[in-house]
Amino acid sequence: MLWRDVIYLISQTEGENPMGDPILVDGDPRQVYANKKSIRQSEFYQAAMVGLRPELMFEVRTAEYQGEPKLEYDGKEYRIIRTYDKGGETTELVCAGLVSD
Repeated sequence: MLWRDVIYLISQTEGENPMGDPILVDGDPRQVYANKKSIRQSEFYQAAMVGLRPELMFEVRTAEYQGEPKLEYDGKEYRIIRTYDKGGETTELVCAGLVSD
């Protein structure tokens, strides 16, 4: 299997803003090789019914995915809205685009 796309998985930890309010702080992006895949039509419509808009799907090695909630691909950040373990060796990450502040 070819792993031809590069994504950056982004972890998050709890922190505080300057006023002491709790916020999530992005960790350092971690480079992982992946396969970009198409969103299945059924998945797109099921997600739309609950207000989600899946845009991209990536397949990564299960051992490399550590539960990160975000990823970066081609200079744009995405939220991981669903994961699917495909038999222990690979995991699908279904992603929706994030709106920047």
